[in-house]
Amino acid sequence: MKGYNFHKMLKQAQDMQKQMESTQQELEGIEVEGVAGGGVINIKFNAKNDPLSVKIKPEAINPEAPESVDEETIEMLEDLFLSALKDAKIKIDGLVEEKMSSVTGGLNLNIPGLF
Repeated sequence: MKGYNFHKMLKQAQDMQKQMESTQQELEGIEVEGVAGGGVINIKFNAKNDPLSVKIKPEAINPEAPESVDEETIEMLEDLFLSALKDAKIKIDGLVEEKMSSVTGGLNLNIPGLF
């Protein structure tokens, strides 16, 4: 074919893959915080949608007597919520991979951030 340059196209694909990998690494460093209840619940995720932390203020557990809520209870609830978020993320990632695999016919495209 006239005008078809396979080496140029391959180089562009390699450059694009390097850029995608770099962007994926950059996204891991970006944190976003979701807030509910006027700030009594805070959840942090990175830009790759990985849950990072959950913070619960005593007012969320007992608004009438927040001083009665001990730190151990708060830490346990924060850990449970974070574990549940991570579990859901793992399940979502598995479902996405399964669905995309059915579309790609099982080809391992291994392009970061594609799926």
